[in-house]
Amino acid sequence: MNELKTVRVVAAIIRRDDLIFATQRGYGDYKDGWEFPGGKVEPHETPEQALVREIREELAADIEVGEKLITVEYDYPEFHLSMDCFWAMLKEGSQMELLEHEAARWLSSAELGQVDWLPADIVVVEAIRRELQQG
Repeated sequence: MNELKTVRVVAAIIRRDDLIFATQRGYGDYKDGWEFPGGKVEPHETPEQALVREIREELAADIEVGEKLITVEYDYPEFHLSMDCFWAMLKEGSQMELLEHEAARWLSSAELGQVDWLPADIVVVEAIRRELQQG
């Protein structure tokens, strides 16, 4: 049996009022799929540090990282994804600019099903819905 390589990533669930920020992937095998912004964790970083760096690189924005919502373990055909997902907020005065994504949308809880999420991100959407219903 072939052991899949594990890729450690982080994702930001950026909230503004009752809306959640979603991005459409602009490159790679999963181009056009919708995801929560973020990226790979470097060996010297904590997940929170990686998330701040990735959001700065992808969106030219500064965030405050909140609590971890979920860690998703998902097997794609080419690799195993281990994704720590954190609630996040834009720092005051920070604006987002799409540097790597094709598109982005602010979605209400009811609208989360309106985009074509990447498989691992579907698990995150379900966790967001559960959390919002409870809280």
